[in-house]
Amino acid sequence: MEGIANQLSEVRKHLEKQVDATIDALDNLDVNDLEQLRRTRMKELKKDEEKRKTWLTNGHGEYEELAEEKMFFEVIKKSENVIVHFYTNSNERCKIVDKHLKILTPKHIEAKFCKLNAEKCPFLANNLKIKTIPTIVLIHDNIMVDKIVGFTQLGNRDDFTTETLEWRIAQQEIIKYDGDLSTPPYLREKKGPVNNGRKIRDGVYKKDDDDLDFEEYTLTKEEFDASQKMSENLELTAEEAAELGLD
Repeated sequence: MEGIANQLSEVRKHLEKQVDATIDALDNLDVNDLEQLRRTRMKELKKDEEKRKTWLTNGHGEYEELAEEKMFFEVIKKSENVIVHFYTNSNERCKIVDKHLKILTPKHIEAKFCKLNAEKCPFLANNLKIKTIPTIVLIHDNIMVDKIVGFTQLGNRDDFTTETLEWRIAQQEIIKYDGDLSTPPYLREKKGPVNNGRKIRDGVYKKDDDDLDFEEYTLTKEEFDASQKMSENLELTAEEAAELGLD
């Protein structure tokens, strides 16, 4: 016990020295130093305000539905960080995702939040390998950096919290997050009932994952085959593929 007490005493003395050194440095600042600090801070605030204005001009802060595929490319060219929810009207879990994204959108204007009907964009869904609904695609600097597939990485339950989705999106630094990135919020909360219904496949993003279980997808096999035929003659341009990191 005496050894622990001595260690704590040494730690306290070290911290006190650091605090004293900081106070001394502040006391020794002259008028010119303070003015320089003020100017630096003002530049930072001005830069932040310019960014904010640009974000708002590009539609940040509003959860927007993209009417057609080409709007997707327009959005990712304007915004550095983009979160796209691929949904279908018949999937109830997409409504759960919508609810949480609508809450996060005004909170994180540093990113653009939007949604796209997967049934209306078979060409894009095929190239991005959207095989499970809902899927959230994360874009940074025109490159797809991650996908959140189903609810597996959100605690594998329908009643996950908004913070859980926020935490998952923040793993790729698409949005700012002040909490603990190392531990999912649902592991820090009191555990509730786990979803015992049909499980959604693991959401880990694998670029070469080409398999598809039609029972897990909202579209029927016939609908999917039809959408495939629609996109057979459609290909991403070299520029579009490069933008998404698919080349």
